[in-house]
Amino acid sequence: MDAKDILGLPKNALPIQEKKSKPPKETQRKPDGISREVYALTGGLAPLMPSVDVNQLKRKAQSENEKITWQWLPFTNSARKDNLQLYHWVRVVNGVPPTGDYSFAKYNKSVDVIKYTDEEYEKYLVDPAWTKEETDRLFDLCERFDLRFTVIADRFPSSKTVEELKNRFYSVSRAILIARAPSPGDVIVHPLVKEPYNVSQEIERKRALSMVLSHTKQQERRDVEVLAEAKRISEARKTAKAAEEPELPVMADSGHDVTDRAAVAAAADSISPTPSTQFPSATTANPVSETASVVASLRMLQVYLRSYALEQMVQAASSSAGLRTIKRVEQTLQDLGVNLKPKVPTRAVCAEHLELRKEILTLLSLQKQLQYKEAEGSSYRDGSYAETPGTPPPKRLQRAADLDRTFTPDSLSFGGERIGKRDQKRKGPGRSEAPSSPAQSKRPRKYKASE
Repeated sequence: MDAKDILGLPKNALPIQEKKSKPPKETQRKPDGISREVYALTGGLAPLMPSVDVNQLKRKAQSENEKITWQWLPFTNSARKDNLQLYHWVRVVNGVPPTGDYSFAKYNKSVDVIKYTDEEYEKYLVDPAWTKEETDRLFDLCERFDLRFTVIADRFPSSKTVEELKNRFYSVSRAILIARAPSPGDVIVHPLVKEPYNVSQEIERKRALSMVLSHTKQQERRDVEVLAEAKRISEARKTAKAAEEPELPVMADSGHDVTDRAAVAAAADSISPTPSTQFPSATTANPVSETASVVASLRMLQVYLRSYALEQMVQAASSSAGLRTIKRVEQTLQDLGVNLKPKVPTRAVCAEHLELRKEILTLLSLQKQLQYKEAEGSSYRDGSYAETPGTPPPKRLQRAADLDRTFTPDSLSFGGERIGKRDQKRKGPGRSEAPSSPAQSKRPRKYKASE
């Protein structure tokens, strides 16, 4: 007796299932120029960005008839005006040295400084604070040191500040450009004409910069505290302003929205339910606070998409509604052939879409209230009884009568139900009372109004 006998299994061996042979995978050959690890990670997929050709990453093999040597040869730089001759190592192929200009000469860039004549200076450039010799010296230094005015101020013979040197240079260049132009409109887009140098602003900027750089650690901490307090006050003001304006100005017109809210409130008052009737909380909730919070959060972002603002406003407007109500709103939009999200979320489209959702929510709430009213009326009609002797009143009316009836203690009720039960408990087994009259044991029959 073995485990198969205990489990009730047949003793013959189970048929061996033949394994299906898997089709052989197509092996892809690793491309040349790529390592095995990189190919295993990428799987031969095309890169997201255009890659450099593999042939460019490898230097071509040196041919047998090509002889390369390095030689110490002289060279000249076209950027220099003194024809200075220097030496450096050069790669020479088959004894032929390379030709052409020095490879680093292309990085020599100079500033084009405007030149003026004596007649132009006498006609346009005369300034009581500057002589012609000082102006000529200034322009020579500007051309020599490429407008490095700190170096120019150090080399300038007279005691002129950097701001005064800049102002003289830029004012002279601007006057020459305007004088040589056929019309002022031809040079109006030139940087020197479009944005003239402002001496007072530059002096004030440097003064403020020197004050900041001369601050102590205590003053820096105080400035940080002042900025943090100013930011806190600004955010509090923005939040308060957003709470005062619950509606987003880019979404809908405020006057139109106030009119619609007044109309909805009047309609709700005209069909206000009775105190005993209870409606779902979605029909009576007020989403103004949620809308105000959404507006405040959007203003804190300062930059956002109009579609994102519409989505947030829709969620705030539907926050008080249930999930079934939201699905009914979406189904109504689909029945009307309206997209759940506007394809072109312009200001007018977003405003109309949000207004349509609000009207659908109002319609659904009014329909629900109408159903409650109809159900209440049908319950009164179906539960009406004929006024016959011995017919108990309906449960709803009986409950109201019980509330209006004065309270009577149990000890003062004679012949009632509680005393009968008490006497029945006191009697021993085997004792029985006379059966009650049929009029008391049989419940009266209910008569409908139709009978």
